[in-house]
Amino acid sequence: MRINRLKLTNFRNHEATEIIPAPFLNLITGSNGAGKTNIVDAIHYLCMSRSFVASSDQYVAHHEHKYFMIDGDFEGEIRSSFKVSCSYSRGDGKKIFVNDSPLERLSDLIGMVPVVVLSPEDLKLTSDGPAERRSFLDGLISQISPKYLRDLIAYRKIRRQRNKLLQEYRGPLSELATYLEPWNNQLVEKGSSIIMKRSDVLNRFKRYLAVQYRTISEFNLEPKLEYQTITDSVESVEQVKELYRKLLEENFEKEAEREQTLIGPHRDEIVFYLGDMELRNFGSQGQHRLYSMALKMAQLFYYSDELDDLPIMILDDVFGNLDQQKTDIITETLTLHKGQIFITSANDRPFNADQFSEDNGNKWFQVQDGNVKEKS
Repeated sequence: MRINRLKLTNFRNHEATEIIPAPFLNLITGSNGAGKTNIVDAIHYLCMSRSFVASSDQYVAHHEHKYFMIDGDFEGEIRSSFKVSCSYSRGDGKKIFVNDSPLERLSDLIGMVPVVVLSPEDLKLTSDGPAERRSFLDGLISQISPKYLRDLIAYRKIRRQRNKLLQEYRGPLSELATYLEPWNNQLVEKGSSIIMKRSDVLNRFKRYLAVQYRTISEFNLEPKLEYQTITDSVESVEQVKELYRKLLEENFEKEAEREQTLIGPHRDEIVFYLGDMELRNFGSQGQHRLYSMALKMAQLFYYSDELDDLPIMILDDVFGNLDQQKTDIITETLTLHKGQIFITSANDRPFNADQFSEDNGNKWFQVQDGNVKEKS
């Protein structure tokens, strides 16, 4: 999959920007605040319907305007060519269009244009709490499995409604148990499906992680991950459902007291290890950085094997803290990916200008104050 044209209107500091990316490697350089990340974040909007930088759409529109618009022309193996647009205006909210037809649900966009983002924010994956790792895992699977995304959305809705009942009910516990039964059945059905899919994907993904960590770090320590859920061994969906129902029964009074759902995949954890060392508690800052980079590089090559269309790869400001040797290793590894790549950098130092020419399908863009020009 690749984007052949990108147009930004009132998107952060880009009032009217249009670029024609190269089919392979695209380097975007400029000083901090020039608008480099805005370009790749706009691509992320067209792939995932949201920013990977801003927490809210309302902060994205240019300060002099109340709306923004992003247009992209894509081409892939499954879809020969199609257009995706994202519009936002204060009051009307956000809308996604495919070939000028509005999508009923924003979630319908997920997986249409697979994308992987590697950024400094990825340090949170290994150093912060379980929610960061669940979010990574959900994003990883949702782009390759529409059913998983549907199950995840349904599960969250069921849990919200079940929590509301737990919070608002003021009668006998025996009656509460009866009222919870329909929600429990739905929770078990969707939750068990989510657990099975997570277990299956992680069992395959960990092999990609091991390869990429060894490549990037050049260390002999083996990266491992452990999926912690309601069961120590995920064998079959029926086994998970049976245990799920049992745990809901055993924790009924505790849930009624705390007024929230305590059992399910929303409390799962993925624990990362280097050898026998738990990374979150004992890893150095350098090990955290290399591990998080390996996770995203593993995602790239996992997608490349799982999907019919190659994903778009975005590397946003990741080379600033790396020495030249690590930079060379990563850029060399990226040459194995035959899809489209976007790299942003505050300086030119790690890159060879000879790589960027029309002859080899690469381009170098320079950004200054929201203005973009191609470097010859």
